[in-house]
Amino acid sequence: MSLSPAFLDELRARTSLSALIGKTTKLQKAGREMRGCCPFHNEKTPSFYVNDDKGFYHCFGCSAHGDAIRWMTDQRGLPFIDAVKELAQAAGLEMPAMDRQSAAKAERAKGLHEAMEEAANWFVEQLHGLGGVDARKLLERRGITAETARRFGMGYAPDSRGKLKAALKEFGEPMLVETGMLIQVEGKEPYDRFRGRLMIPIRDQRGRVIAFGGRILDQGEPKYLNSPDTPLFDKGRTLYNLDRAAPAARKANRLLVVEGYMDVIALAQAGIAEAVAPLGTALTEHQLERLWRMVEVPVLCFDGDAAGQKAAIRAAHRALPLLQPGRSLRFVTLPEGQDPDDLVKAKGAGAMEALLRDAQPLVDRLWQNEVAAEPLDTPEQRAGLKRRLNELAGTIADPGVKHEYLAEFRRRADEQMRPQRAPFQPFKRGKQPWRPPVPVTEDAKKVRATGIDRVLAKAVLAGLIRHPAEIARHVEVLGSLKLADGALGRLFEAVVDVALEDTHRAPPRPGTQEAAALDSARLVTILARSGFEGIASDLLRADTMPYTFTQKSGDEERARADLDEAIAILIARPEVDAQLAEATSAMMARFTDEAFERQVSLVKEKQALDARLANLVQANEDARSLGPEGN
Repeated sequence: MSLSPAFLDELRARTSLSALIGKTTKLQKAGREMRGCCPFHNEKTPSFYVNDDKGFYHCFGCSAHGDAIRWMTDQRGLPFIDAVKELAQAAGLEMPAMDRQSAAKAERAKGLHEAMEEAANWFVEQLHGLGGVDARKLLERRGITAETARRFGMGYAPDSRGKLKAALKEFGEPMLVETGMLIQVEGKEPYDRFRGRLMIPIRDQRGRVIAFGGRILDQGEPKYLNSPDTPLFDKGRTLYNLDRAAPAARKANRLLVVEGYMDVIALAQAGIAEAVAPLGTALTEHQLERLWRMVEVPVLCFDGDAAGQKAAIRAAHRALPLLQPGRSLRFVTLPEGQDPDDLVKAKGAGAMEALLRDAQPLVDRLWQNEVAAEPLDTPEQRAGLKRRLNELAGTIADPGVKHEYLAEFRRRADEQMRPQRAPFQPFKRGKQPWRPPVPVTEDAKKVRATGIDRVLAKAVLAGLIRHPAEIARHVEVLGSLKLADGALGRLFEAVVDVALEDTHRAPPRPGTQEAAALDSARLVTILARSGFEGIASDLLRADTMPYTFTQKSGDEERARADLDEAIAILIARPEVDAQLAEATSAMMARFTDEAFERQVSLVKEKQALDARLANLVQANEDARSLGPEGN
C-alpha cells in the first residue's frame, strides 16, 4: 500500500482535530483555539492548545506537538497504518488500493484475528463449565476475583489433545496451526497446544487477541507456556496488558514493568492499572522503545530474587545505547523472595506505592552493580571499576547523555576512592573537644594565642571569599578565631562581619521575598569599600595555594567539602599543639606512664592532622590531573 502526501493532507483536512482530541480531553474555547489540561503530563493550569485551522496541537508545558495522525500514534498508541485507517474510516475516505499481495496478506490476518477471538471466547466458556472447577480453584487460591478474571478474559484449556481443534474446525487446521493454537508434527495429526492450563489472552495495542499464555494448574513444567511467534505475535515486540496500561499510564504519568502476567493482574486488582510485562524474555530494544513512547522514565519492578535482579541489570545495559535527554529508567527492588503479586496480597497497594516512591535511578543501579562486582582494595581493582564504568558510558549513543554519564561515574569513583576524613564538627563555645588532664600552663596559653597556622589561615580566607555561602555555616567558629597577623586578622573579622550583616540586612530581590545571595564578586566589592581591596585581591590571585577551594573553577561540591575540612584542621591544630605543650610540661615535671601515654596520643593526633592536610593537597592535584571533565 502506498500512502501519498496528497492523501495524508486530505485526511488531515477532513479531520476535526478538536473533535478528535475532545473525545478524551476536555477542551474550552480560547480565542480562535481550544485549550485544556495536557493529556501527556499532569498539570492543573491548562497549557495545551488545539488549532483546527492549522491542524496541530501544542503543549507549552511539555512541548508535545503533532497533528491528527500523531495524536493517534502518541496518545492512543496505534501503529501508523492503523491510525491512518481509523481516521480515514471516520472521515469517509477510501484507503488507497492495495496490491494483490498486500490484500491477500490483510485478508489472511483478518482470518487469524477472528480465529484467536473465537479461541479466547471458547476458553472463557470452559472456565465457567463443569471442567473448569480446578482452574477456578486456582484463581481463588491466588486471590483473583471473578470480576478481575472476566476483565482480563481469563479462561481454561481442557486437558485434551483435540477439543479446541474440534470447536474451531470451521477455520481449518492450517490456519489454527498458523495461529499457534495447534501443534503440527510431520506425519501426525495436529493437536491442541494448550492442555490443562489456565488461559490468559495476550492482546495487541488495539485490544485484539494475538496470542495466549497458559499456566499449569498444579505441578509440572513448563509452569507457563506461551504461544509461539506467529504472523500476529512477535514476543520480542509485544508487552502484556499494553492495551489497558497505555491510557492508565498517560493519566498517571507512570508505567511499571513487572515480570509476569499474574503480577500485572494482581496490581490491576489492587488499583495500579499502569503495569505491563514482557513475555518470557528479557526486555528488548523494541519493547523499551514502546515503553518510552508512553512515559519518559518507566519503572522496572522485577522480582527480589537473584534472577529478577539479573534481569533488571540486563535491561539497564540494554537501555544504555538508547538513552536520550530526559529518557531513562528507574528500578524498584522488591523484598527478597517476593514479587509484586506477593507484596500487594500481603501488605496491600500502599506497600507497593511506598517502594515506587523510592525508585532508584538508572545511574544508581549501574553504579551499585559495578561497585559490588569485586573488592576495591588494590589499585588494579579500582582501575578495573573505572574501566568498566567508562565502557558502560561508552555504549550510550547520544553524545550529551554520554558526557554526563562519564562525568558522573568519574565523580563517584573519585569520591569512592578518596581517603576518608573525619567529619567536620563545628566548634561550640564552652565545649572543648579535648580536656587537658593538668592545669593550663603559660606555654599552652601562648600556643593558643599564636598557634593559628598563618599559611592555612590565608588559604581558608581565600576559600571563604571564593565561596561566601560557607561563611554562615561556620560563623560561630570563625568569629572566635584570633589571628596573630594583624592585617590578616582584621580581614578575617571583616569577612565574618560582612556575611553576618548580609544575612540580616540584604534587601529582597526584585519581585521576590528572597534576599540576594552574597557572591564572591559582591563580597570583594564590599571589602574594597572598607579598605581591604589589596589584601583580598592578593589572596584571590594566589594560585599557588594547593587547595581546591582556592581555585577559580572546579567541582563546587568538592571545593566546599575540602573547605569544611580545612576549617576543621585550622581550628583543631592550635588546640592539639596547646595540649601537647601541656602534656610535655606535665611529663617533665613528673614522669608517669599516664603522662607518657598522653603525650604519645597527642603526637599521633598532630600527625593525623598533618595527614588530613596532605590529603587536601592531594585532592587538588587529583582534580588538576583529571582536567575540566574531572572537575
